Amino acid sequence: MQIIACYSNKGGVGKTATAVNLAYAFAASGRRTLLCDLDPQGASGFYFRVKPSGKLTEARFFGDTDRVAKSIRGSDYDNLDILPANMAFRDFDIFLSRMKDGRSQLKKVLKSVKSDYDVALLDCPPNISMLSENVFRAADAVVVPLIPTTLSQRTFEQLQTFFRENNLQEKKIHAFFSMVQGVKNLHHDVIAEMTQAWPERFMQSQIPFASEIERMGLTRAPVLATSWQGPASQAYQALSDELDRRMNE
Repeated sequence: MQIIACYSNKGGVGKTATAVNLAYAFAASGRRTLLCDLDPQGASGFYFRVKPSGKLTEARFFGDTDRVAKSIRGSDYDNLDILPANMAFRDFDIFLSRMKDGRSQLKKVLKSVKSDYDVALLDCPPNISMLSENVFRAADAVVVPLIPTTLSQRTFEQLQTFFRENNLQEKKIHAFFSMVQGVKNLHHDVIAEMTQAWPERFMQSQIPFASEIERMGLTRAPVLATSWQGPASQAYQALSDELDRRMNE
């Protein structure tokens, strides 16, 4: 089972929209896919119209594999299941900090569903914490959306520094630009500067700023399912294909 984390240490960059559409794309390609929402806001589950289990507390998430399995919900799409988040997930960091081997507990949880899925997508909360360190250690790829601004450049540098200081594999990082507006000179300049500075870390695919992505909150479905010929859908499909190639190189 390949584990792909959608992560950003900065909020509001299109992380959940990316996780939702990548999960849909992998499922549509025929792979058994689990979208695991680790963000207590529960947006991934909302987009797929599934309700979380209130019984999946932080202790049960990391210690009761049967409860985790029972909390997985089916979706309206073939090959795609959802493990929705609930508000108890906000205490993951405190719980993990008290556990022995607290930096590797998420990997153990995902191992319990390994035989049921080909791909697990993780929608992660936007911070650097004990939980995110679990994510970095468990994931085969960490997909990082970045809005092309100077602040994003700073947060991306922070992320890479964290990887180096904690002996994490930087090659897991697969960044891309999100909410790109072609009319903005700042976006052009930042994209050029960052891709030149870290050519091996950035994918070529870019996600445009698009109203169809904003409407996901109304349609409560991936744009790949509702507007598959639109520019945003084509961009997410290209992103999925490129990520697939990079992970199998």
